[in-house]
Amino acid sequence: MNLPNKLTMVRIFIIPFIVIIYFLSETIDQAMANLSLYIMGVLFIVASITDYFDGNIARKRNIVTTFGKFIDPLADKLLVTTTLMLLSNYYYTNLDGIYMWMPFWVVLVVVTRDLIVTSIRLVAMNEGTIVAAKWSGKLKTAFTMLTISYYFFIMPFGGNVISIIGMVMTIIFVLLTIYSAVDYFLKSKHLILKEI
Repeated sequence: MNLPNKLTMVRIFIIPFIVIIYFLSETIDQAMANLSLYIMGVLFIVASITDYFDGNIARKRNIVTTFGKFIDPLADKLLVTTTLMLLSNYYYTNLDGIYMWMPFWVVLVVVTRDLIVTSIRLVAMNEGTIVAAKWSGKLKTAFTMLTISYYFFIMPFGGNVISIIGMVMTIIFVLLTIYSAVDYFLKSKHLILKEI
């Protein structure tokens, strides 16, 4: 259990705390619920930072392990999917009524993309090929983290402008997610379709 793998495990252990704080926030008043969102946001950022450092440390120290290759992408997907599911189930109230923050279909798009990319990597691995992370995937990941952080820290302030910005960021994030899946497929279709 080297340092990068320990950082990855920290990321996994943070996820249940985010979930627990979310459920606790449903039993308290709106002001405390907003505070809970900020705490969840801090935990999310800490987890995201471990994602940055574990990969860099593993490559610089040349301590990439099979366990790390397995657990790192799994931890990323668990973190992002869990937080998106919680945000899609979160409601806020103001004088105009009750609003849902993030549509649940956004979670479905993300999960579908992850299944497609994981399947492509499995096929490539079976063919003895390593599918490296594409720039589209890295851009998607960065904007995903930015969008989720916006929902945790900015959306609680409310207001039409903040909501519209959140909606625009969500649309961009979804488009990047779809583009990333298409990019992975097009660059690997020679492996997937070679026996058709």
